[in-house]
Amino acid sequence: MPDFAFKLKTTDGAARRGVVSTAWGEVETPVFMPVGTAATVKGMMPESVRATGASIILANTYHLMLRPGAERVGRLGGVRRLMGWDGPLLTDSGGFQVMSLGPLRKLDEDGVTFKSHLDGSQHRLTPERSTEIQHLLDATITMAFDECTPFPATEAMAAESMRLSMRWAKRSRAAFVPRKGYGQFGIVQGSVYRDLRAESVAALEDIDFEGYAIGGLAVGEGQQAMFETLDFTTPMMRPDKPRYLMGVGKPSDLVGGVARGVDMFDCVLPTRSGRTGQGFTRRGPVNIKNARHAEDMRPLDEACACPACSRFSRAYLHHLFKADEVQGLMLLTWHNLHYYQDLMAAMRAAIEQGRFAAFEAEFHATQSLGDIEPV
Repeated sequence: MPDFAFKLKTTDGAARRGVVSTAWGEVETPVFMPVGTAATVKGMMPESVRATGASIILANTYHLMLRPGAERVGRLGGVRRLMGWDGPLLTDSGGFQVMSLGPLRKLDEDGVTFKSHLDGSQHRLTPERSTEIQHLLDATITMAFDECTPFPATEAMAAESMRLSMRWAKRSRAAFVPRKGYGQFGIVQGSVYRDLRAESVAALEDIDFEGYAIGGLAVGEGQQAMFETLDFTTPMMRPDKPRYLMGVGKPSDLVGGVARGVDMFDCVLPTRSGRTGQGFTRRGPVNIKNARHAEDMRPLDEACACPACSRFSRAYLHHLFKADEVQGLMLLTWHNLHYYQDLMAAMRAAIEQGRFAAFEAEFHATQSLGDIEPV
């Protein structure tokens, strides 16, 4: 079984091409991780997820601790065995979900007490318990427990939140059980403030994790502020460890993140959009429920090899959504995940070829064309 390791193969500007080695296989970076919140990528079978090109998926500590319960998942052999996924698995720590509960949570130095959104039952998460849960889930990559700083936040509020997360990071690291091929990532916080991000990076590097995430972005600050924060944050981070931007995002977010030195991404957007009728294409997003697709026999995206595009027309996809047929959301989810994986593969190739800047320009030019009406 290989050690958990990151190898940086080449760079093109700030863009990085690498590979993460784990106990359950290699992950070529930059990579997008489909989200399987409750031990399932909604609308997809595990082999279908793999067929899109995905090599690693994400599951959620908060949701799985509530249902079916971490101890039960542990007894059943972990998330991978439970859901039939044969690749690496990353679990988030539950910090973001707990933050989003608002008045249903109570935070103190030791951890967070909160009420379940399912039945109102009371629960407690601490750095130690979050790490233990992720161990029971058999996460290949465990995330340190943190407080996801909300936006907007004053510099004083962001500093207090970040320093609490750094104290929790030490406790998370102490609770982590090292195993060959497994790793734990710390999470850089500090909102949009350069000095706070620098302080957070230094604190996490002192603890020494196998990788480092960038948290507290994509929480309402907007793309420009996110990119500006990445512009000064990623250069502070050590180059020999993977960098993971949490909860991001739109295709343009991924391209901009890679341009700024990010290696790993996750987001519910491609699957959530697939369930609501939005398909991502090389010419921009398409709302398949629009009436103009009712008799359009073109594929959703001529360059895509997924089942939705290679076997069916826009007219059929439109019909499935109008008829409220489950197959529609399944096909569009598959397409979106395939598109995201194609996008990441194209970026990996562009970095290897030393043409990432040209790829980025081509991406934006093509996306701005918009969808063409059928003739």
